[in-house]
Amino acid sequence: MAGLQLRISGVESNLQYLARKLDRLMAVFPWIEMVVFSELATYGPSKTRAEALPGPAEASFGKMARKHRLWLVNGSLYERRRGKIYNTASVLNPEGEVVGRHRKLFPFTPYEEGVEAGEEFLVFDVPEVGRFGVSICYDAWVPETSRMLAAMGAEVILHPSLTGTVDRDVELAIARSTAATNQCYFVDINGLGAGGVGRSILVGPHGEVLHQAGSEEELITAELDLERVRRSRERGMRTLGQPLKSFRDRKVRFSVYDRRWKGGDGYLESLGSLEKPGRASDAGGAAEPDPSG
Repeated sequence: MAGLQLRISGVESNLQYLARKLDRLMAVFPWIEMVVFSELATYGPSKTRAEALPGPAEASFGKMARKHRLWLVNGSLYERRRGKIYNTASVLNPEGEVVGRHRKLFPFTPYEEGVEAGEEFLVFDVPEVGRFGVSICYDAWVPETSRMLAAMGAEVILHPSLTGTVDRDVELAIARSTAATNQCYFVDINGLGAGGVGRSILVGPHGEVLHQAGSEEELITAELDLERVRRSRERGMRTLGQPLKSFRDRKVRFSVYDRRWKGGDGYLESLGSLEKPGRASDAGGAAEPDPSG
């Protein structure tokens, strides 16, 4: 497979550029069978170009997949659906057909404003290879999303990202921990320019870094051996921990996931609303006292 870490424009369509880079990749590495672009690679992070699906951009990706006879994850684009906007990744097979769409479950609230959260998980099977799951960027910060994909049988999690902020180093740690705790491959492809700061990462099922990109364009290629995932899940991560089996055999009941639970969720309610922080009034970060008392 390959991940394309490319410089993304936030002003113009990137479709032709993505197609040229894909052509270049396949000319050099004709053995590639799957390609993953970065989050919002199609048009960049602008909601003004949101379009209904199926639509012209998705059709263009279908042509790319069909031309090169490969599986393709288009990164994502903003989708206009029933009066709302979603951040949606499409998966296309070698015939150029859409086999599934993943709508980002956790938009980067409050910064990714005006984007609706998806409600469904996406896994798909590549015949005679294995099962793949899809998540997008901030989804990984809520570990239950990856655990759900693993519980649905995903052996590889394909994870387009658009991170241009100072927390990219934390995401690299999340990528490793996600792969290890779910005993799977984790493929996190970030963009450049309006698409992020790069530093894409590919992690194996024992939490080992197979490749970490820098901050320049890269065509990241790798051969994934899904038998390593199956052996890890059967015998243990490095023949040690077996977290998926332990989770399966749990006796504890996680009451926090029951919306009706009123036991201890008062703490979460005490955290306040999900909004951008305001400015602190002094260097120490504390607010000015109210002179009125």
